[in-house]
Amino acid sequence: MTMRVLVLGGKGFIGRHISAALAQQGHQVIHGVSARHAQAMQPGDTVVDYGRDTQADTWMPRLEGVDAVVNAVGVLRDTAKRPMQAVHTDTPAAVFEAARRMQLAHLVQVSSLGIGQNTTPYGITKRAAEQALQTQMQAGLSATLVRPSVVFGKGGDSSNLFLNLARLPVCVLPAVAWRTQIQPVHVLELAQCVARILSLPQAQRPSSLDAVGAAAVPLAGFIASLRAQNGSRPALMLKLPDGLTKASAKLGDALPLTPWGSEALGLLSHDNIADAAGITALLGRAPTHYSQLVQQA
Repeated sequence: MTMRVLVLGGKGFIGRHISAALAQQGHQVIHGVSARHAQAMQPGDTVVDYGRDTQADTWMPRLEGVDAVVNAVGVLRDTAKRPMQAVHTDTPAAVFEAARRMQLAHLVQVSSLGIGQNTTPYGITKRAAEQALQTQMQAGLSATLVRPSVVFGKGGDSSNLFLNLARLPVCVLPAVAWRTQIQPVHVLELAQCVARILSLPQAQRPSSLDAVGAAAVPLAGFIASLRAQNGSRPALMLKLPDGLTKASAKLGDALPLTPWGSEALGLLSHDNIADAAGITALLGRAPTHYSQLVQQA
């Protein structure tokens, strides 16, 4: 079934890959575009203020003629222009309600794995959006909640950070990087899963999907693997004490061009792992192992 799909966050790292995968599946893709990306708008796209468009009545006209919505909007920094409460919770909740009222065929919400005990604003607002989605699903909305682990791929801010760390002969990482595990998933495979969900008959679309790679690994082990994949000898890996880690995260909060900060530390402080059965079924094969991600990027 070919659908007209509105992708929110379609110009971002995850969103643009989802848009490409949907187009490859034959769907007609339009985007909700923030003002800073307005120059890249295409026919059918609409300008959206994710920090202010928090009412369902605002979204209902935008959903006219739309069959499905994918929400891939997310921020790691709480700012006046893009407050997390609005971007992660209030605006998505308005979209969910509007989608139900407009009787859309399906909605996909891209959330995050490992936020269940995350007490940062990122985790709190993402969980609240999940709760809002469950409320609308109970009221009749057809939807899938997708929870990816760390998403790896060319052009991703966190991917670039990890690759830059992997190039260092001496690498200093937070002690938590040895304690908690991630299960990196390739952005192309995440995007393929979203596209395939929308291409399935409605009765076969899952209500949730943990989008993870083939195996789990501590972040420190992942950095070491990236270095090996690039053909470099093992680096000297040093642990940054927790106190200095928190201080460095606070410093990162003041540097808007880096993905490192308190929210990133909060995400890395909890395991981001899950069973890969769901993504394996959608892909028709096992997802890429973290030791093969560089050659796939």
